[in-house]
Amino acid sequence: MTYDTTDAAGPTGASRGGRLFALLYGVAAYLFFFATFLWFIFFTGGILLPKTVDSGALIDAPLPALVNLGLIALFGLQHSIMARQGFKRAWTRVVPKPAERSTYVLASTLVLILVIALWQPLPTPVWTVTAPLPYWGLWALFGLGWAVLLASTFMTDHFDLFGLRQVWFHYTGRSYTPVQFRARWLYRHMRHPLYTGFLIAFWATPEMTVGHLVLAAGFSTYIVIGTLCEERDLKAFFGERYRRYCAAMPRYLPRLRPWRDDA
Repeated sequence: MTYDTTDAAGPTGASRGGRLFALLYGVAAYLFFFATFLWFIFFTGGILLPKTVDSGALIDAPLPALVNLGLIALFGLQHSIMARQGFKRAWTRVVPKPAERSTYVLASTLVLILVIALWQPLPTPVWTVTAPLPYWGLWALFGLGWAVLLASTFMTDHFDLFGLRQVWFHYTGRSYTPVQFRARWLYRHMRHPLYTGFLIAFWATPEMTVGHLVLAAGFSTYIVIGTLCEERDLKAFFGERYRRYCAAMPRYLPRLRPWRDDA
C-alpha cells in the first residue's frame, strides 16, 4: 500500500503567487507522468510505437542486457532513495515541502523516459503463443494488469500518491495531513494490488523475447525489494495496526476472506 508518509505540515507563509506556482507545478508534473506512463504501457506491449521493448538497432551482446539492467537499477535507486524518510527530510530543505511529492513524481517520470529512450532490444524469442484463445487471453491479462494498477491508486488516495493533494492544500492554505491507513476494496484481500497489477502486466505477453524477459524480471525484482523497504516505512509510520495487517494478509496474491480491522 503506497502512501506519502511525509510528516504533517501546516500552511506556509508563501505568497499567493508562490502557492499558485506550486499548484501548477504539481499539476504539470502529474500530467507529464500520466502521459509518460501511457507511453510506457504501449512500449511494454509493443503497441503502435516506432520504438518498443523489442525494436531498435541491435548491438553486440552482452552490452544490451547490461545497459537494460543498468536502466532498471537506476529506476529502482531513484524510487527507493527518494521515498526514504531521511532523504525527504534533507530534500525538503531545498524543495518546498508541499512540492516534495510532485518533485518525486517528476524525477520518476524523467527516469522512466530514460528507460524507454535508451532501452536496448534483445528480440530472441523465449516463447510465442499463436493459438487464438491463449493469445487473446494473454492480451486480456496484459490489459487487466494495468487496469488493476490504476484502480489500486484510487483505492488508497490517487491524488495524494501523485502529489496533487499536497499542492492543493498548500494553495488553499490548509494544513496537510498524511492519508490515514485504510484497507479498502482489493487492499482488504492483499497488501499490494498495485504491484500485483505491475507483475501481471509485465509477464502477460503472447510473445516473450529476451529483452522483454529482462524488463519483466528486472522490474519484478525491484518490486520485491521495494516492497520490503516500503513496508518497513509503513510499519514505522502506522505502527501496530499495520503490523497486524501485514501478519494477516498476503503481499501479492489475493485472499478470499477479506481483512477485518478491529481497531
